[in-house]
Amino acid sequence: MCLAVPGKVVDIEERDGTRMATVDFGGVVKEVCLEYVPDLAVGEYAIVHVGFALQRLDEESARQTLALFEELGLLQEEFGDPWEAAAAEAGTLPGPAVKDEAQEAQR
Repeated sequence: MCLAVPGKVVDIEERDGTRMATVDFGGVVKEVCLEYVPDLAVGEYAIVHVGFALQRLDEESARQTLALFEELGLLQEEFGDPWEAAAAEAGTLPGPAVKDEAQEAQR
């Protein structure tokens, strides 16, 4: 699933004629293109989808949305390690129960 996620602009620079920003999504930092919101400034929040800032967002709305996404596990789904997610889906990643059984066997 691809979400439009709110993030805070922490840095802006121009690269090869394109405005790019470093954006913090509640602890996950990604590079984002600002061409659709060219007047976005450092410290402001934007809704980002597939690497493009689409719309400015107020700070309170951004924080509420990030908290809800975190609670629902959507940030991990969106920004988590794809190899770990694939292994978990395939059942090849040991979960807590498997680790606990292995620890018990060692005792």
